Amino acid sequence: MREREKFGSRLGFILVSAGCAIGLGNVWKFPYICGQYGGAAFILIYLLFLALLGLPILTAEFSIGRAGRYGIAKVFDKLEPSGTGWHRFKWVGIGANFMLMMFYTVVGGWMLYYTYKYISGGITELDKAGVAADFSAMLASPGTLIFWMFIALFVSSLVCIIGLEKGVEKITKVMMVLLMLLMVGLAVHSVVLKGAGEGIRFYLVPDFGKIAEAGLGNVVFAAMSQAFFTLSIGIGAMEIFGSYLSGGNTLVKESVTVIVLDTFVALMAGFIIIPACFAYGVEPDAGPSLLFITLPNLFNNMAYGRLCGAAFFIFMSFAALSTIIAVVENIIAFFMDMWNMSRKASALLVFGLLFVLSLPAALGFNVLSGVTPLGEGSGIMDLEDFLVSNNALPLGSLVFILFCTSKNGWGWDKFIKEANRGKGIKFSYKLKGYISYVLPLIITVVYLKGYYDLFKTDKSSAVFAGLDTAGICRMVFACLMLILVFGLAFKKKKK
Repeated sequence: MREREKFGSRLGFILVSAGCAIGLGNVWKFPYICGQYGGAAFILIYLLFLALLGLPILTAEFSIGRAGRYGIAKVFDKLEPSGTGWHRFKWVGIGANFMLMMFYTVVGGWMLYYTYKYISGGITELDKAGVAADFSAMLASPGTLIFWMFIALFVSSLVCIIGLEKGVEKITKVMMVLLMLLMVGLAVHSVVLKGAGEGIRFYLVPDFGKIAEAGLGNVVFAAMSQAFFTLSIGIGAMEIFGSYLSGGNTLVKESVTVIVLDTFVALMAGFIIIPACFAYGVEPDAGPSLLFITLPNLFNNMAYGRLCGAAFFIFMSFAALSTIIAVVENIIAFFMDMWNMSRKASALLVFGLLFVLSLPAALGFNVLSGVTPLGEGSGIMDLEDFLVSNNALPLGSLVFILFCTSKNGWGWDKFIKEANRGKGIKFSYKLKGYISYVLPLIITVVYLKGYYDLFKTDKSSAVFAGLDTAGICRMVFACLMLILVFGLAFKKKKK
């Protein structure tokens, strides 16, 4: 049996785990919804739900990994009671990792492409119409998208081939340190711009009027959803790093550290984007238009814009690549654990599979633009994102929590013992009721509300009133998925 690889240092574990959690959503989504829902007031609610939702789920993933010393390929087989079916989740988990990379590598390629554009000066002379046209031209070019997707995947796979300690850990540590330094530098530059003060107030001063306008329930749910989805929990991408970890510190302590870093990046992204947008009189729109149209126009009209634009997209590339490296490592470990493959053979196989599987997302903006799986205006990438964000992450998180708390799974006593092993913050035994019953209920609500919001056809708040026939069918499907997950937790053991 191959000896299990380990991180060379605690800092390596923290930065690699944080790199997996820190993604593009931290940058283009968090600042926007923070300002939209009341600034500092939203941040406080968001931090509350990070503690209530993110911390116990992340701790559960780390605990399962450290106790089992395997990734999702074999960890459930090792820890589950005899006669139960938790091990079947391995196929859902690895499928979700593949699905995430099928579109994330494409978006990572966008970041590398724009880094190249700024370093070469190919975008800095364009006017507003030219910037928008350049982004459209990139999406319309299959060759451009595939080439830069290939580069993102090749670099990430090469890092993983080198090994856990010398490759994944060492290179991610450098990228994360540079990412933090770039963020601080860009944030300082933004907040000292003339007119940035209004943006800082918009971002940090509580605006309870906006909370009332949006509705307290909507604000709370937005904070809950962002806290839930920001940490990449639910598909084993974090669990694998627990399997590489020694027992020196409690996993609650390690989880808190990762969450603090993830939150720091999200907050700093707001300091980069929102003051700069206000200083130059542009709206901090969410989504790709913010990164690839709004901000390039902003950079093109500020002093040292080419330098700031290059630094920003280098930072964005590091954020994307750190996630890709972490998830590719999880997939490679799956093949290594499942079929005892060497790291090099597994990495080459995964590289080939992901390159082929990522092609539909790249072609979905051009050759396959007529494919609209979620309705008019949607594309292949939207479907892949929906399957991961709206299904695999919440359902997978539910599986991890139920596995750690149910008598038919690993069980509360074993989970809490592993989570509290080592020095540092510990979970209280009094949290058993909350983690075992309340947390699964919250995850269920987040899952169903996400489905409802995506497929409702009007603004009605009545149950099913805002859904057409197709929407109702999708909601029924979501309920069936929940029944399957809960059935896994409470099904009687085979004798």
